[in-house]
Amino acid sequence: MSNLAQLEQEILKPSAALVEDVSRIEGDILLLGVGGKMGPSMARAARQAIDIAGSRQRVIGVSRFSDAASRAALEAVGVETIAADLLNDAELNALPDAPNVIYLAGHKFGTTGKEAFTWAMNAYLPGRVAEKYRNSNIVAFSSGNVLPFVPVTSGGVSEESSPEPIGEYAQSCLGRERIFEYFSQKNNTPMLIYRLNYAVDFRYGVLVELAKSVLSGKEIDLRTENVNVIWQGDANEIAIRSLLHCASPAKILNVTGPEILSTRWAANQFGRIFGKEPKFVNESAGTALLNNASECHRLFGYPKVTIREIIELTATWMQQGGEALNKPTHFQERTGKF
Repeated sequence: MSNLAQLEQEILKPSAALVEDVSRIEGDILLLGVGGKMGPSMARAARQAIDIAGSRQRVIGVSRFSDAASRAALEAVGVETIAADLLNDAELNALPDAPNVIYLAGHKFGTTGKEAFTWAMNAYLPGRVAEKYRNSNIVAFSSGNVLPFVPVTSGGVSEESSPEPIGEYAQSCLGRERIFEYFSQKNNTPMLIYRLNYAVDFRYGVLVELAKSVLSGKEIDLRTENVNVIWQGDANEIAIRSLLHCASPAKILNVTGPEILSTRWAANQFGRIFGKEPKFVNESAGTALLNNASECHRLFGYPKVTIREIIELTATWMQQGGEALNKPTHFQERTGKF
């Protein structure tokens, strides 16, 4: 498939499971912080699935929308948009009510030096949102960074394990979880804490970073040799479908792919495709941030896009000159400084 637009359109088609589940979701869907990496494609997926299902829900995306083009692109496919600063109480309170809320807002990169803002976004704002939408189902995005480093032979950390966040970003993410959990119990609000580790796409993510390193001859640090990844389209669908699984007290759900992926293996796969020999430095520390997402797979099945397909799609996208976002994951970071 040589046409990049056609490639993207084909791979992002809503699954039959998503179409079926959106037909069971009652009421409009509001995405707070829709302007980030995942928000635009998630909003489009929800809108497309609703249209296929023949349902009548609105999909509404809220962001500061500093990029007017991204707002126009959403509106072009039927997503309603609202420009608002969620930290501004007047603008937050002016937002429409919605029975279903997906909370995507947060701050990660640039945390060092902006710790106060990070805590405001990641731990203060969730309380304001939880109070306003106390009568809604809320899927609140969190991060696998709240979990401890574990041996790569452990199978990953399940939802029953205690968090051990390293650094202020991860600590503020745990703060976000605890605030949402508090208001879920206080107001009997159905919620699901969505712990993601790591979404990947043509334009960004662990695999794009590895592919770029292979192409450029940049050395790949193997100290964090193992990671979890999931195709962004699959992660989007799980987030939308999770609106049917909110509970009070809040349900915690690890979201990622089934593999404990070796970055050495993935880089070698790109090397085979590109005809280049990857360059590696350092040795594996033997531990990593790894999610056990078996509960997610029980509820939603395994991701529809496999790791080999993701690698091939990413390589094709890069070889054909597809755009890339300059938003590194810093998945190798081991001290919690972002």
